[in-house]
Amino acid sequence: MREDFPRIGVLFGGPSSERDISIISGNAVYDSLFKKGLDVVKMDIKDADSLKKSIREANIDVAFIALHGKFGEDGQVQLILEDLDVPYTGSRPYASKLALDKVLSKEIFKKHNIPTPDYAVLKKDQDYKAAVKGFSFPFVVKPSNEGSSIGISLVEKSNDIKKAIDDAFSYDNIILVEEYIQGIDITVGILDDEPLPVIHIKPKDKFYDFKAKYTSGMSEYIVPADIPDDISKKAQKLSLLAHKALGCLSFSRVDMLYQKDTSQIFVLEVNTIPGLTPSSLLPKAAKSAGIDFADICISMVKSSLKGVRKHG
Repeated sequence: MREDFPRIGVLFGGPSSERDISIISGNAVYDSLFKKGLDVVKMDIKDADSLKKSIREANIDVAFIALHGKFGEDGQVQLILEDLDVPYTGSRPYASKLALDKVLSKEIFKKHNIPTPDYAVLKKDQDYKAAVKGFSFPFVVKPSNEGSSIGISLVEKSNDIKKAIDDAFSYDNIILVEEYIQGIDITVGILDDEPLPVIHIKPKDKFYDFKAKYTSGMSEYIVPADIPDDISKKAQKLSLLAHKALGCLSFSRVDMLYQKDTSQIFVLEVNTIPGLTPSSLLPKAAKSAGIDFADICISMVKSSLKGVRKHG
């Protein structure tokens, strides 16, 4: 084992709907760090109690957070680690909460003049017909606090509205009705607070949903993106602005839409703990920039040790 590096605990699993995805990320991170000769241990986290118990038993020096969704990206784990004085990878509690909550993040985007699709917020006790009244078909319905396109629907006709609303509410008590932007799906990874090459995502179907993300062959990824250089630079600048506006630290992935006929770019969301396997989007972009997967993971660990983190 390398003596110049601390003992690393890779936190994965979690109780969210993204548990299976988190396990894949966690195993990939663990394998890459282990192969580099680092002192690393897997920690399958179920809840707050299991996290605290695992931290005590494993005696780790730093936590590598590979937890996706709720109790991972919403600031809860980060707060617990700060209370335990354990350094951790990624953004601080409040930035994590802002980024996962699509309503809060959109408010921040608007405050900073970051273009984002128009939207309406809908709670369970509200009349959904009033919320969708101002939107023309197609439009998007999504839970406010979910990732990986879980619970998201593209509504193309009136008969589909109720099902989309009910599906989104099965994951969260607050949902968004969002303007559908006809455009090119692009994403920009941020590493060491700097933007990586832009990726063009080409789903086989009309909409980049959960199936398109996680079914082999359902999407094509072009990196660097086959878009004009000035648009790529604009996307990178906008992604870094969104990353900083939410207060994110070190790394994230910013999902956007590029509308060719207007040359406009719209920010959809910021992922503070993006997929972390060699074939995930941020690692794809890093590889295009000459950074291999193990070096990404090591960079994230080093970043977590640069300063003491306090509740932010």
